[in-house]
Amino acid sequence: MKKIKTGVFGLNPLLDGGINENSTTAVIGSSGAGKTTFAIQFIRKGLESGQECIFVSLDENKEQIIREAVEMGWEEIMDYLKEETLVFIDASGKDFSNFIRKELHEFVADWKGVGARIAIDPLTPVIWAVENNYEQRELITMLLKQTRKVGTVLCTLEEHGTESDLSGKETIIPMYLADCVIHLRYKAMEGPKNRMLKIVKCRNSWHSEDFHQYRIISGLGLVVQQGDFEKKTKKEAPAELMKMLEKNATLLPEGVYTKMHKTLKSLSDSELGDITHPELIRYIVDEYS
Repeated sequence: MKKIKTGVFGLNPLLDGGINENSTTAVIGSSGAGKTTFAIQFIRKGLESGQECIFVSLDENKEQIIREAVEMGWEEIMDYLKEETLVFIDASGKDFSNFIRKELHEFVADWKGVGARIAIDPLTPVIWAVENNYEQRELITMLLKQTRKVGTVLCTLEEHGTESDLSGKETIIPMYLADCVIHLRYKAMEGPKNRMLKIVKCRNSWHSEDFHQYRIISGLGLVVQQGDFEKKTKKEAPAELMKMLEKNATLLPEGVYTKMHKTLKSLSDSELGDITHPELIRYIVDEYS
């Protein structure tokens, strides 16, 4: 299977290089876990790699998604929109059953076979659109099967189980139908390890079976710790991080290096938590090498 990189720093090695091309990935998590940020990073990576990308919003409007992307440090999103390499489909407030059964077919006919990246955020309203479990499965199957004809699909799903253990009934059908399932386990009151990522399954590919701590860092988004890192024993000077970045400048595209230089320069030690400077640089280089 051909792999494509996720855009999430530190995650690709845990998926044996990335997610499978032309597959469907479900990212599941409670409110605040970072699902939309994950989707934005996935789309951003595709655009940086020269792919066409489609963001289907079933909840928030286009303006809100753009605002979140800019707040994450992705000001270039406006350029991609002007160039029309990034297309937004705002389906919020629509009759999702009607949208999937009628409008989706026309969209797929126009885009079929282009090898685009598609983010559907979130899938939850489709489940809420009908009460019958059989019809829920039929709609989700149709949505994922049709969009996969266009390229590689990533959808997010709101988790409502109180224990963050994937026990909510809304997760069952998407978990079964998706090729890859990534759980963002978020417990706001649990302290330093309140964010843990678990790859539940990834068909036709090796993947890590461990829980991995992750953080959401301004300018970078989700950063996943691979587990073989050396914990900090003291505060690391910001100047050392910049020196490490400069040493690896030739391994990064020029535009990426300039962007990372600006982002890392403003990072605080508290934002990084247990993530060491060598570890962070390794994740960044891996994402763009």
